[in-house]
Amino acid sequence: MGMVSLLTDISSEMVSAVLPIYLTTVAGLTPLLYGTVSGLYDGVSVAVRLLGGYAADRLRRPKAVCLAGYGLSAVCKLGYHGAGSGVGSITGVIAADRAGKGIRTAPRDAIIAASVAPDALGWAFGVHRAMDTVGAALGPLAAFGVLLLVPGGFDSVFVVSFGFAVLGLAVLALLVPDVRPAAAAVRFKLRAVGSRVLWLVFGVAVALALVTVGDGFLYLILQRAAGLDVRYFPLLPLVTMLVYLALAVPFGLLADRVGRARVFIGGHLLLLGAYAVALAAPPGIPAVAGTLAMLGAYYAATDGVLAAMAAGLVAETNRATGIALVQTGVALGRLVSGVLFGLAWTATGSASGGLWIFGVGLAVVLPVVGWLFRRSELSAKDV
Repeated sequence: MGMVSLLTDISSEMVSAVLPIYLTTVAGLTPLLYGTVSGLYDGVSVAVRLLGGYAADRLRRPKAVCLAGYGLSAVCKLGYHGAGSGVGSITGVIAADRAGKGIRTAPRDAIIAASVAPDALGWAFGVHRAMDTVGAALGPLAAFGVLLLVPGGFDSVFVVSFGFAVLGLAVLALLVPDVRPAAAAVRFKLRAVGSRVLWLVFGVAVALALVTVGDGFLYLILQRAAGLDVRYFPLLPLVTMLVYLALAVPFGLLADRVGRARVFIGGHLLLLGAYAVALAAPPGIPAVAGTLAMLGAYYAATDGVLAAMAAGLVAETNRATGIALVQTGVALGRLVSGVLFGLAWTATGSASGGLWIFGVGLAVVLPVVGWLFRRSELSAKDV
């Protein structure tokens, strides 16, 4: 599954690395419209994440559901090539692409969780996220190479991206074992998916995602502040992914030892630090590098750790559904936050104004989250 994610992330990150600059320059989207599309990119999977997780549990076929999700996203890479600069067509392709991601994510994580002991979940997801991040780091580099060879060749980026997506799909179909739960899942009732603590984690995921600035916005802020040439824009997510790669496994191991909730909150403190550096430091390469490094550390301390926390709170028969529930919370929050940040940018007249608002919001929410976790019934390995 790590190799599948590596190849697929080369594909998807080639697209996401150029999408902000493509939508704002070639397609000519305004900040508000880009915020709406950015929220769609992060949050359209809300509608299908639970469906993907439930289908995997109910059918006892997580691999088959994964194949459907990865296949849909692969086809969409050619859709970007054919969409041109039309806002409606691009939006439709983005929606389908992210729906594919929503379908596959929870079944993929359920397969990983079923492969290790419960006390090694943080390590397992750290290993997977590290391999995933290798692909995520290579994706922007590949996009940069294509644009260097073909200046302005966004369509070429999309076609090469499709090739990597097909390779990932082939590895999944041919090499990944068909891991299945021991028994069919219970009849679907959201209140029966997991404990009260799982719903607390869901609420926390939504609240924090609502005050998280989309990566595309942050990269645009940094690019404009430092005056970077458009050709170098794909390198910004590359730096983030390299830091993520270096820290995903160490943070996963740390979460297993000192508590997943603690590492998760610590990751959001790093995100708050990234916002502070982006706002307070003089524009230039050091400020850009510092912001990107803390952004990468934030992802390493939260992405796999949150999945491990969710996986440990549900029974095997409902594991994919429980993971999907928490991931849906993140996607739902980011769907709304993209629109809110676009509105904040428009209302304040600058991206920095919107970043200030979100930074204050994150600073207010984090202590509340820490208090809720301390009063919860999370087990020792989580808190």
